[in-house]
Amino acid sequence: MTDHLKSAPVAYQNETFLNSPDGRILRMLAEYQEPLARFRREQIQDTVVFFGSARFQGHKDATESLASLEKDQAAPTAQRESDLKRAQASVDMARYYEDARKLAHMLTKWSIQIPARRHRFVVTTGGGPGIMEAANLGAHEAGGKSIGLNIQLPFEQHPNQFITPSLNFQFHYFFMRKFWFAYLAKGLVIFPGGFGTMDELFEILTLAQTDKLAKKILVIIYGSEYWNRIINFNSFVDAGTVSPQDLEQFKIVDSPEDAFEFLRDGLTKYHLGGTPKKQREVLPEIAKTRP
Repeated sequence: MTDHLKSAPVAYQNETFLNSPDGRILRMLAEYQEPLARFRREQIQDTVVFFGSARFQGHKDATESLASLEKDQAAPTAQRESDLKRAQASVDMARYYEDARKLAHMLTKWSIQIPARRHRFVVTTGGGPGIMEAANLGAHEAGGKSIGLNIQLPFEQHPNQFITPSLNFQFHYFFMRKFWFAYLAKGLVIFPGGFGTMDELFEILTLAQTDKLAKKILVIIYGSEYWNRIINFNSFVDAGTVSPQDLEQFKIVDSPEDAFEFLRDGLTKYHLGGTPKKQREVLPEIAKTRP
């Protein structure tokens, strides 16, 4: 009696192959095609992306953490002093968490009222804690969808609970995650953050500067007090490394209201085919002065 070999798995079910270097191109394609299919199914047309530190807390949590440390009667040590300093900084920076939450709420409330077949200007984040959580929370509280584009990291970054479950993504490749941040984006809001936030900001500015974007992306840098300490944008112009016009690619704002007005007017002008509110108010007066 002849023994038969066990059937080999078909290639697309062969996990050894799929997880090998030879299967890398398929893994890359999967991180393009699977999100694309899901965005189509969920009828997402475009997004507004929020970037910022994963380390910020809301005001309540930050205040409670500081109070707990201050109650500790342990003898002062260098470590305790450092912990207290960081906890105080967390309280000081909590306003950015609250502002991101409020801005995402305002934007979502406005966007869900736009008459359209697909969802417009959906709040999108990196899916983790901090500013990301704040923006997803604000959109959730407004009754709208929001997207989380998470990434596998050496340290765990769990998706926050306020992402719309059907729009919760997990990426292995940073470049594919960045692609999805930029591909659907019509607006970008940069809250205070670290190396990752700066990387994301300058990548978009570079794409705009070099005419690699097929659409207008509105860029807001939020928090002049923070960013003016971190980056002297005018020094780029002074050194001749960028042109003065390059600094017109973004706007620095300090309140959710100003950020929302800039986004609403710009998104209306460039992507809804309408006239921003301020221009609508002025146009009738201009018309009256014409001969």
